[in-house]
Amino acid sequence: MNLRKIISVFLFLFTVLTTPLLYAQTDYSTVRVDELSDAQIRQMIQRAESVGYNDAQLEQMAQAQGMKAEEIQKLRVRVARIRAGSSSLTDTTRSGNSQGRQINDNNLSRRDSVSRVNVLEDLKPKIFGSQLFANSNISFEPNLRMATPRNYVIGPDDELLLDLSGDNEASYKLRVSPEGVIRVQYVGNVTVGGLSIEQASSKIRSAMAGTYPSLRNGRTTLAINLGNIRSIKITLLGEVVKPGTYTLSSLSTVFNALNASGGPNSNGSFRKIQVIRGNRVVSTIDVYDFLLNGVQRGNIRLQDQDVINIPVYESRVEMAGEVKRPALFEVLSTETLSDLLRFAGGFSDIAYTAKIKVLQNTSKERKIADVDADQFNTYTPANGDKFVVERILDRFANRVAIEGAVFRPGQFELDAGLTLKGLIEKAEGLTEDAFLNRGYISRLNPDNTQSLISFDVAKVLAGTEADIKLQREDRVTISSLFDLRDEYKVSIQGEVRAPGTFDYADNMSLEALIQMAGGFSEGATPNRIEISRRVRNSDATSTSARTAEVFTVNVDKDLKLQGDKFILQPFDVVAIRSSTGYQVQRQVKLEGEVLYPGVYTVTNKNERISDMIKRAGGLTPNAYIEGASLKRPGAEKVNPGDKNAINNQEEENKKYLNLKRAQEAGVKDTLDRDVELKLIQSDLVGIDLERIIKKPQSRFDLIVEDGDVIRVPRQLQTVKVTGEVLNPNSIVYSPNKSFKAYVNGAGGFTTSALRRGAYIKYANGSVEAASKFLFFNNYPKVKPGAEILVPKKAERERMNAQAWVGLATAVASMGAIIVSLLR
Repeated sequence: MNLRKIISVFLFLFTVLTTPLLYAQTDYSTVRVDELSDAQIRQMIQRAESVGYNDAQLEQMAQAQGMKAEEIQKLRVRVARIRAGSSSLTDTTRSGNSQGRQINDNNLSRRDSVSRVNVLEDLKPKIFGSQLFANSNISFEPNLRMATPRNYVIGPDDELLLDLSGDNEASYKLRVSPEGVIRVQYVGNVTVGGLSIEQASSKIRSAMAGTYPSLRNGRTTLAINLGNIRSIKITLLGEVVKPGTYTLSSLSTVFNALNASGGPNSNGSFRKIQVIRGNRVVSTIDVYDFLLNGVQRGNIRLQDQDVINIPVYESRVEMAGEVKRPALFEVLSTETLSDLLRFAGGFSDIAYTAKIKVLQNTSKERKIADVDADQFNTYTPANGDKFVVERILDRFANRVAIEGAVFRPGQFELDAGLTLKGLIEKAEGLTEDAFLNRGYISRLNPDNTQSLISFDVAKVLAGTEADIKLQREDRVTISSLFDLRDEYKVSIQGEVRAPGTFDYADNMSLEALIQMAGGFSEGATPNRIEISRRVRNSDATSTSARTAEVFTVNVDKDLKLQGDKFILQPFDVVAIRSSTGYQVQRQVKLEGEVLYPGVYTVTNKNERISDMIKRAGGLTPNAYIEGASLKRPGAEKVNPGDKNAINNQEEENKKYLNLKRAQEAGVKDTLDRDVELKLIQSDLVGIDLERIIKKPQSRFDLIVEDGDVIRVPRQLQTVKVTGEVLNPNSIVYSPNKSFKAYVNGAGGFTTSALRRGAYIKYANGSVEAASKFLFFNNYPKVKPGAEILVPKKAERERMNAQAWVGLATAVASMGAIIVSLLR
């Protein structure tokens, strides 16, 4: 086990052992789940998920902190209800549950860092003001660098600084004795204990005037200030977080002492904090003045031996729900519910302000009451009251809506007596494409179900049909003509520059559509233009029913307006034919050993290979006539824009699919996929040029096509050997060598070679495969420039032990059957 795992286990054990002790300081035995809001429950769930606890661990935590069993059961129901009502919360919870179940190194260390988080702290309301003196970011320490207050009362151990200036110059630093006396040089003792700085200054000036006469006429001035400030002892009693005696600066106020002691505890009063001096109350402080208004009324400067007494609160109530500061508030007997709302910061933006629910305690049980808004100023809260401000309803009291073919669809105010016609006018009227025959109103019934009310739009607007008075949440829908029909299109194809589909328009003519498609192409004929139109009322019971209506139209080739024009209808399909006899030039390329190689244009439809050889001047003396080849890629590859070309892509796709089926069936050879594709898409056509020249116009003399490439090589001297041989290479041709001799020249067959499948590909593109006679392979003749290809045997799956066992079992079973039959 590595060091990291050891540390993680230790941290987990520490968390488990210390967490109950940390939470035991808080008592949740008085929490009532029925009085908690959904927001408080959600906050508790989110806090538990952040720590990594699932629902079961959350209940255990609540039980450890003193929550009663019946309240835990209620909490379980509330949590389940909230999770079921929120899919996002459910997804998050599932994530949290899985984190709680999976304990690894990362979340163990994470739990240790957050285990001190009280996941139930949102169940109990906060006491308003409790964070003031417990917040370490707020300090009430006195400013010791301030000017000496004139009302500061001097006491023992204070240090006075006396500065004379003018005719007499002197400085004295004098400490006040325990008897309250200072001794001034050349003057004597002066009693200043119990005097304010202002009173002491006047007394010292009078005492020093005999020694320094110029003090009387102002030619010498005396300045008195405090040097070191003494410490005083203050006692805090009553409901204090940390009661006791504190040593503070003599400049400290009541708030300084409260900050040092942590302020009132959970039972302490924030409204009647007393300062007792000489057995009498000299000041009563209401902390709410500072919390709400920033006013420190009664925050006097403390003196030595002062006593601060924090009594038990008299009346405390809770404000929950939709207020800005939900908390526990202390109220005085003279304050009303309006004052309590002011303490809570007022209503939130979505609060129901007409009425507030109050949960009250009687001598025997609890009761609920409603306080209307006009009673807020007179209702006096009682101790233990809980005021709940609810949310407003998520509904509109005066909303109607209109959508569809109006200029301003949306929501509108339901005025008194608003009708359908008035709402259309509010929406600034109907659009031009409005469907006037029918509209409908979606209306809520008293039981919240939907009902539809149909109306004739045109008649309501014209006043010939009764107008409809609208109700709350009515939704009016007026459809557009385009919403109620298919999108009208027309299409054109054939000999135009930009064939395609176009939007239909009323009174669209055939000439206009041709112009939109870029006009006629060069090979187009304006005669015999065919328009096909849908048949809407065909006889479905007839076997010879018409499925389309076809029109043949002639137009001017320059699209001039002449006579009656043909008006199109939606979904018409226009076909423009090619001109009779129009033919794009076709070209053939001759390469290699001809006298004049190059590109030649086909002059007639039946021109053949021999004719092209003659036009090229015939063959050169170095021509290898047996190796002549014809490459026919197809016109669609040479000239993709030729509309007369026939596309053979579909045929090539079929070849490729057939090859894939053969491979899936287990037929595999030595060629990879790229080579296979090259073989499939091979454009070579095996020709016999020698026979073509000897017998022109014969069946071997093929008619040339656009894109053909006729290649006559010079004398070839090598033979290529590839595939399943030990050393694929090219070997010098010799007429005396056999097929097998060339294979041996390449190292011979490999162990995986399929000998009977060997074949040869000649220079002219023709292919000849090996044949088998009895037990012997008959290999084809080798010619110069040929390529010998040896394929690979199909791979066979080896039988494992289980297959052998199965085979043996089958044989044994068959043997048993045979034996039984023989008996």
